[in-house]
Amino acid sequence: MARNGKRRLLAEMNVVPYIDVMLVLVVILMVAAPYVNPSIVDLPKVNKAARTPDKVVEVIISPDGKLQIRDTAKKLTPVDFPQLVSTVESMQTDGNQVPVVIAADKTVAYEKVIDVMRNLQKANITRIGLSLQLEGSGAK
Repeated sequence: MARNGKRRLLAEMNVVPYIDVMLVLVVILMVAAPYVNPSIVDLPKVNKAARTPDKVVEVIISPDGKLQIRDTAKKLTPVDFPQLVSTVESMQTDGNQVPVVIAADKTVAYEKVIDVMRNLQKANITRIGLSLQLEGSGAK
């Protein structure tokens, strides 16, 4: 009892229930965290082509950065960067665009492949693709 018979109120706050609630929230977050994966990228889906084109012009970029063109007759022709567009344009037949496939070695800088694509697109060659090798198969 307090002096003079008066009771004083205690101005303390009991934080134990708040700590219990926070621990429950932490447990819920720890359980839910593995199910949330924010780094998933939703890539567009494409269907497989009905058939592969009969004629394809292939631009080959070797590991040392040299360019070669394999025409529809499977003949390899070395070209330099300024000759690339004119050579590919000369292989386009009768207004029909022959698809161009870029086959670059995996050690080639990505920028080199993009430069080739950009120059072909500037020349209004719209059917451009990339050649790749599927894992576990020898096919391109």
